Amino acid sequence: MDSRNYHQGKSFFEKDDPTVKYCVTKSVHETELDKKLKEETLSKAEWYIMLGAPEVLQLGKNFIQLIGAKKVLDFGTFTGASAAAFASALPEDGKVLTMDISHDALNSIGMPLIDQYPEIKKKIDFRKGPALEIVDELIKNGESGKWDFAFIDADKPNYPNYYNKAVELVRSGGVIIVDNALFFGTVVNEPDKDDLTRAIVKVNEIIANDPRTNSMIFDIADGIHLAFKK
Repeated sequence: MDSRNYHQGKSFFEKDDPTVKYCVTKSVHETELDKKLKEETLSKAEWYIMLGAPEVLQLGKNFIQLIGAKKVLDFGTFTGASAAAFASALPEDGKVLTMDISHDALNSIGMPLIDQYPEIKKKIDFRKGPALEIVDELIKNGESGKWDFAFIDADKPNYPNYYNKAVELVRSGGVIIVDNALFFGTVVNEPDKDDLTRAIVKVNEIIANDPRTNSMIFDIADGIHLAFKK
């Protein structure tokens, strides 16, 4: 099914909402690469809806700079827009490890653009494969508590697993953003609709009751659950 049937309710696409337009216009500061990746993804990717909303990516960049992050986990690469955005907020010696089961969209849409910005590309470690296997390898290699920031925007059924792995890997004082936390409103209005919404409901419950973090859900884009590692 074409993703255009799913875009209602995601603030990134609500061009006629004056409040959303005002907030995004006054808050989002996209780099040249950010803009190119957004435009190419929207025009060429069938499932363009998977592109992170610019206000969410901006919030991630803000937190990366606020906490002085150098090591970022990015669950879900797609065209590379989130990885590139976060890399732009990192210092010269920073690194984004971005993970995805497929690099089709990255190779066809994202990489030709990212290649034009070597100062950004050098900060990104593109890993193809199941994210859980990749982060389990990090944990096995003693990386627990050594990452600063994590962004989760990938396959919804694994959100609870991704969150728990992220909490283990992120240091005290680190930040985790779980995207799609309101999932176009269905988690509020139809929480048992399908496996995707049930997974989001589950991860929201896990985060809300997790003694390892302080957290809050924000109604921006299609919702984010923001967690701070204690």
